[in-house]
Amino acid sequence: MTTTPTHPREATVVEAAPKQLLIAGKWRDATGERTFAVEDPATGATLCQVADASPDDALAALAAAHDAQAGWATHPPRERGEILRRAYEIIIERRDDLALLMTLEMGKPLPEARGEITYAAEFFRWFAEEAVRIGGDYAVPPNGAGRFLITRQPVGPALLITPWNFPMAMGTRKIGPAIAAGCTSVIKPAHQTPLSMLALADILREAGLPDGVLNVVTSVDAGAIMEPMIRDPRARKLSFTGSTNVGRTLIEQSAQQVLKVSLELGGNAPFLVFDDADLDAAVEGAMQAKMRNIGEACTAANRFYVHADIAQAFSDKLAERMSALTIGRGVSDDIQVGPLIDAKQLGKVTDLVSDAIAQGAQVITGGDKHGDDGYFYTPTVLTGVPDGARMASEEIFGPVAPITTFTDEREAIAKANNTEYGLVSYLFTQNLQRGLRVSEALDTGMVGLNQGIVSNPAAPFGGVKASGLGREGGKLGIDEFLETKYVSIGGL
Repeated sequence: MTTTPTHPREATVVEAAPKQLLIAGKWRDATGERTFAVEDPATGATLCQVADASPDDALAALAAAHDAQAGWATHPPRERGEILRRAYEIIIERRDDLALLMTLEMGKPLPEARGEITYAAEFFRWFAEEAVRIGGDYAVPPNGAGRFLITRQPVGPALLITPWNFPMAMGTRKIGPAIAAGCTSVIKPAHQTPLSMLALADILREAGLPDGVLNVVTSVDAGAIMEPMIRDPRARKLSFTGSTNVGRTLIEQSAQQVLKVSLELGGNAPFLVFDDADLDAAVEGAMQAKMRNIGEACTAANRFYVHADIAQAFSDKLAERMSALTIGRGVSDDIQVGPLIDAKQLGKVTDLVSDAIAQGAQVITGGDKHGDDGYFYTPTVLTGVPDGARMASEEIFGPVAPITTFTDEREAIAKANNTEYGLVSYLFTQNLQRGLRVSEALDTGMVGLNQGIVSNPAAPFGGVKASGLGREGGKLGIDEFLETKYVSIGGL
């Protein structure tokens, strides 16, 4: 069923969120007072207007970050960490309102939005603790003459670009290590979901972050405001989460200034179910890996490869679970599936399913748009999806599970690795040796072994091949914002 509930605090949380640019610690209008509309994807209605930055606004933000860099780099690490800790506590205290704001602009159901707020806050807590653990080395050279002193220093002003699908967690995952390392930054959130980032920036100001350390520019034309900053010598770091095609363009633009670059790009995650798997656990893992964030996640299971002996049972159980999900506007706790982000994404999912069906795939459940309002798509299970279907090589980014069979381990690994992407894989088996063997053979930066969620602030998140460069989170996350300096000491 489809429902269109409302929440009594909708107007309040939207009104409370900043709508301007944050530059040098001040909220200000965009040049010419330009704005763009933020849409509720469940209804298509406009929530509010937000400042639409110009290239000059962006360069002003970079200038503010550059001016604040020297002072911030020498700010005591403990205090940098304490700012993050205070921000963490404020986020947790305001979780319900922040979750509602996210649901309104992005569409994910309220319970899942609360989960993202908690997840986002954990990045601040993690990097608050890492701020005081930036180490170095002191060593005697092999010939005994002099000494080696190795230090870690902030790379400098960072440009951060975040996607719409996790509008707060993708921000804290970048802002947290930048602040901890001593880097100032300019962040550009996706134009579909700017309110969560603007609210987060206001929380950091409240937590005591000095002016100019974090600057926020919002715009419908990301290329127009990002390229001038990327090509400006004052920028020293770029961190981007988004599509592989955009990532390739950013690498080219970054080459001119030889920026330190970290990219979390597209995925095409395989989900392998072997014949000895715990079937109920595999279905539960499939629901997590597929339906988290309505399937709009780079880590979403995109290709299901199931052993032929259990494929029918797995498909039936998964279809039963998918068809029972409640679809609707996500502002009440009983909704399990919200809308896709916009009309373009709805059209893409519709086209991918139509293409698979035209090539012989069978619809077990779902397979079409849901309702007349908003951008809802019915949770869908397809079987017999041929290797030539577009969804076998393209990210679906929606609630669609395409199932294909395999008969042996070698075939399963070959199918899983037959993609330019390499972000995450999932596999279910009760055979420990097989689990480790297949995990090592999969060409991905992360593997979920008998579990459908891999993201954790304390673990290094990232991929290989066309899925990106570098890692976010864990002990490695702060390295992306640090440079190594070697001092050779003589006279000893």
